[in-house]
Amino acid sequence: MSLPVAWSVLLIVAALWNLLIWPRFWQRVAKDPRSRDTAGRPTRFYTVHAVLIGVSLLLAVAIGVLGVLTLV
Repeated sequence: MSLPVAWSVLLIVAALWNLLIWPRFWQRVAKDPRSRDTAGRPTRFYTVHAVLIGVSLLLAVAIGVLGVLTLV
């Protein structure tokens, strides 16, 4: 696949940004009192955010790979 260099770099930067931001957000979600019920089990708040963050990280990896492949 061929893409202008600027677009390839943008994809890589977007991937790095997401790989930097989402794990830090996960730390905040894990510490949030809404993440666990009184018995210590994960709540829906925790589960929804875990899925959101997991999907976002997978997309970040895919975007990064695409950026690198189009750069080469």
